[in-house]
Amino acid sequence: MAKAPAKSAQTTTPDKLPNTPTASKEDLLRFYREMVLIRRFEERAGQLYGMGLIGGFCHLYIGQEAVAVGVQESVKQGHDKIITGYRDHGHMLAAGMDPKEVMAELTGRSGGSSKGKGGSMHMFDVPTGFYGGHGIVGAQVALGTGLAFAGKYRGDDSVAFVYFGDGASNQGQVYESFNMAQLWKLPAIYIIENNQYAMGTSIERSSSTTELYQRGASFGIPGEQVDGMDVLAVRDATARAVKRAREGGGPFILEVKTYRYRGHSMSDPAKYRTKEEVDEVKKTRDPIDHLKTLLSAANATEDELKAIDTEIKAIVAEAVQFAQESPEPDPSELYTDVYVEA
Repeated sequence: MAKAPAKSAQTTTPDKLPNTPTASKEDLLRFYREMVLIRRFEERAGQLYGMGLIGGFCHLYIGQEAVAVGVQESVKQGHDKIITGYRDHGHMLAAGMDPKEVMAELTGRSGGSSKGKGGSMHMFDVPTGFYGGHGIVGAQVALGTGLAFAGKYRGDDSVAFVYFGDGASNQGQVYESFNMAQLWKLPAIYIIENNQYAMGTSIERSSSTTELYQRGASFGIPGEQVDGMDVLAVRDATARAVKRAREGGGPFILEVKTYRYRGHSMSDPAKYRTKEEVDEVKKTRDPIDHLKTLLSAANATEDELKAIDTEIKAIVAEAVQFAQESPEPDPSELYTDVYVEA
């Protein structure tokens, strides 16, 4: 079972959040379906990379599924804005993108969400409000702050969900963005996915302060630390932050404590941590296993879970087939989407 959520920056309660997260059986089953889809999709993406069908870099989201799924519950699809770094496949699936388009983009095919020109790290999808994965560490934070500014300027009640990792939290442009966001009370939720190892260095060795939810304190931005292996804790913490943003309260920082099971990318052997450490997290804190415990308490049956597992297996298989059958982009695509008319 996942650990109890860590304390909030807004309270002195040391043990848990003031309310215990709950959900209906139907919601729990939906979360299970979305999280299993991400995991099975990413496992298959890893296989395709090993077969040489996915080129370049490929950063998998396995172990972090509860974060994107929990946050997405507060997103108004197509109205709010989402932006993240290069570990973006899970966010795209949680946002509601078609797995076939995501897989086709991974394999560089024309049927992909970015016509096969973005690949693993640079996908984009306007209908779901997904403003891309970005390969430059921390660059999405400045861009996401701009999205929040646009929403406030237009007065459209939108919120920008800006994801970045513990490694990116040390980038200078992050703090420039924090300053602007608080100065102008922008509706930005900064979600730090703290998987504890950045590109390959533990947070204890790379950050002088490891309580990342406090990184906005000097700007007056409040924050909260959340158990990122518990989808309900993520859901509820995000809902509170978004309510505050929509009411004009300005930016908020959510440090979501999570853990990636694979290396930083598919080319990373992850020798900076032990196999025993990874196995212990899988055994005691796996987000899907935690959700299964909640489903059992909600009287969900094995047959219900097996039906979802079977459905997801078919969806992922269909996505792979679609990707393999889609043609490569025509060379003329090199000259499209370079400029956008106002």
